[in-house]
Amino acid sequence: MPTSLVVYLSFDGHAREAMTFYQSVFGGELSISTFADFGMTDAPADGVMHSELRAEGFTVMGADAFAEPAGGWGKGRAQAAFMSDETDRVAGFYERFVERGSEVVQPLEKQVWGDFYGELVDPWGVAWMFNIAAPDGWAKTGS
Repeated sequence: MPTSLVVYLSFDGHAREAMTFYQSVFGGELSISTFADFGMTDAPADGVMHSELRAEGFTVMGADAFAEPAGGWGKGRAQAAFMSDETDRVAGFYERFVERGSEVVQPLEKQVWGDFYGELVDPWGVAWMFNIAAPDGWAKTGS
């Protein structure tokens, strides 16, 4: 198997809602396994032990984390970034995030380095970045 990097997100009891949201943005196949599916009794039966959304070219995984780990979550901040030249596909992801209530941090627009770039934060606090190496003459449509 070739090496790949997969985004794995933890949610405070909202993994099912978040992963279903991501499927509405990215499409793809979503599978969800609950704690009960694996006979685990020390967590809510309908809580998400593991979920996996496989879309063309990438995978997003997630699970419920019901308490902050000892020592806190640390000082880092993770961001998921799309780097692509698939203008319409990736701009569509950005637009669907916005349409579904994500907070725009940086509008998707042409930058000084020549690409289109935008940032947003989804309803669960996950930051997403979009960098589109757009061909000359391409102009973003929508909001």
